[in-house]
Amino acid sequence: MDVTTRYDLIIIGTGAGGGTLAYRLAASGKRILLLERGDYVPREKANWSSRAVAVEGRYHTREVWRDAEGRPLHPHTGYCVGGNTKFYGAALFRLRREDFGELKHWGGISPAWPIGYQDLEPYYTEAERLYQVHGERGVDPTDPPASAPYPWPAVTHEPRIQALHDDLARLGLRPFHVPLGIRLDERDPRTSPCIRCETCDGFPCLLHAKSDAQVMCVDPALRHPNVTLLTNAPAWRLETSTSGREVTRVHVRRNGPAGAMRTETFAADVVVVAAGAINSAALLLRSASARHPAGLANGSGVVGRHYMGHVNSVLLALSRCANPTVFQKTLGLNDFYFGSPEWEFPMGHVSFVGKLDAVALSAGAPAIAPGWTLELMARHSLDFWLTSEDLPDPENRVTLDREGGIVLAYRPNNEEGHHRLTDKLKALLRQQARCAFHGHECHQGVFARNLYLGERIPLAGVAHQNGTIRFGHDPGTSALDVHCRAHEVDNLYVVDGSFFPSSGAVNPALTIMANALRVGDHLQARLGAA
Repeated sequence: MDVTTRYDLIIIGTGAGGGTLAYRLAASGKRILLLERGDYVPREKANWSSRAVAVEGRYHTREVWRDAEGRPLHPHTGYCVGGNTKFYGAALFRLRREDFGELKHWGGISPAWPIGYQDLEPYYTEAERLYQVHGERGVDPTDPPASAPYPWPAVTHEPRIQALHDDLARLGLRPFHVPLGIRLDERDPRTSPCIRCETCDGFPCLLHAKSDAQVMCVDPALRHPNVTLLTNAPAWRLETSTSGREVTRVHVRRNGPAGAMRTETFAADVVVVAAGAINSAALLLRSASARHPAGLANGSGVVGRHYMGHVNSVLLALSRCANPTVFQKTLGLNDFYFGSPEWEFPMGHVSFVGKLDAVALSAGAPAIAPGWTLELMARHSLDFWLTSEDLPDPENRVTLDREGGIVLAYRPNNEEGHHRLTDKLKALLRQQARCAFHGHECHQGVFARNLYLGERIPLAGVAHQNGTIRFGHDPGTSALDVHCRAHEVDNLYVVDGSFFPSSGAVNPALTIMANALRVGDHLQARLGAA
């Protein structure tokens, strides 16, 4: 197979890591090839359809993975330009400063990172500017120190959420505005790209008003003539030199005439993998060779291991009074992130999902409250999102089947903190202020929504995937060094969530973005870019 074209840099994946890195390096003048296994998400009316998005999974891959028992697993993930940021809720949190150190949890130890919060802080600040994050410093009691204010003011609460905020504050807690990456200008709604609609979290934005990696990074990068994007181009295997010390070819599988599969090869001085923690690990494992028999850059044996995705749940709190909120995802609560006076271990984070309608609820099969319909529940619910940290377990891992397909094995751990966080939320809701119409009888209870109807285990939701190609100082226990370069392959880097040694309890997207900027500076120096 002949190499058709050589580049200075190849980036595999265009999401939070790959897209941000492309933006960082676009002005360098270096020849950059972006390989994206999917295509652009089509702009169509279905972008805002709960049935198309939540029930039919219109934008999910049709790829089938396997679980540890060999059963089919249909991942809730999309392959497209911008990666899963096209569908995220745009909550862009920094990891807490303490998350970078060793933390003792009920279920074990969350390990320290090889870099400190201070090493990433300038890049967090830059990523917040790049992704136009709205927020307010110093209200969240776990807020880490920052070198600059948020670039945009916090997104205001609608009346029902503001009332909940006031109730929580009355109880001595410190609710805060969730940092959101949306292109919203509340001072000038007429020209604001964002219209505060209910189809944001989980939906692609028809208006390009969500700060996703395609809109904020890939499209601007492509305005530079030295940057090329190849879509529908899944990287299947990386080939190395005879020494095994450098990647010499990237093998890409593409559809040829009449649908026949053909392989194309590309080469670059530096190859960056950013396909998501699951697919990046699979790519390295699939790239095994005589020099790398256990998988590329896997002399440590950690590639594919320590998969994390958080312990997540959605809870619906019903009340007799309706919740007319449209854009719900504005309030967060971190008072129990690191524990409470009566329990010393971390519990996690409370916020909201986008407002659920009856169609979306039907996809998740919540328990039906007596005397309620899905339509009534949707109109009267507060839709909470709870996240707790899961711990890195080497047996939670990505492997391959005989055809090179993905096998994902995962057993949840460290769940006691999540159970206690749930109980905390329920107790707080029972203490809401008296309703003027229904008194304290307004609150009807909390019901769990099963996000994964039809799945045998809650494994399909992989939006927070991380940890499969961890970085560290010791080549014996990590695959990457502190610059996210493979210990064993000089020109191979990984910049998605794979590098995380621990997961924290907030959305990993901003940390992936900030790290991509950090690695981008390292690569600029390595490539001799201006």
